[in-house]
Amino acid sequence: MTVDKVDLKRSLDSYRARYGQFRVLTVPPMRYLALDGYGDPNTSALYADTVASLYSLAYAVKNISKREAGRDFVVPPLEGLWWADDMATFTVARDKSRWHWTVMIALPEWIEAGQVDAAASALAATPKAPRLGDVRVLSLDEGLAVQTLHVGPYDDEGPVLDELHRRFLPEHGYVPRGLHHEIYLGDPRRTAPERLRTILRQPVHERHTA
Repeated sequence: MTVDKVDLKRSLDSYRARYGQFRVLTVPPMRYLALDGYGDPNTSALYADTVASLYSLAYAVKNISKREAGRDFVVPPLEGLWWADDMATFTVARDKSRWHWTVMIALPEWIEAGQVDAAASALAATPKAPRLGDVRVLSLDEGLAVQTLHVGPYDDEGPVLDELHRRFLPEHGYVPRGLHHEIYLGDPRRTAPERLRTILRQPVHERHTA
């Protein structure tokens, strides 16, 4: 019997964004496989090990779910939470050496902790997931947020983020909260930099005026 694949990128509204448009939406609570780190993702061996570990575990969870629960899913895109002591390192200076990050892959709602543990045990004896012991399941409830689609190299995000924080949010009565969130819809290993598609998201709350 063929098992239908659930594709969160297609089924969840929070994975939709348009180029050149800031969209206000409510993001549902999500759970992720997550790993934390610090530094420039382009030069950090830690970041490369992080991505390899998350994908290895995500595919192991997918296989267990399909085999034991009869439920299959498309492994969702890589996502990241980014922050720094000085937000100018995102919007102006783009000093990646000062960035903190949490890299994530979303889990379908039916995945249980035991399935994640079983997948991790199956990977324990392989070199495919060097940071396996550091992976955690992160519950994230971002709620009200503003997001847009950036098309092009990651290093060109600065002006878009600057417009979001300096113009759109103040003009529409929103105040940023939580962490800057990126969703990578393209694979930089297979996609030309000018064609990369990235959802840029900022959780917000409404400014209350007297």
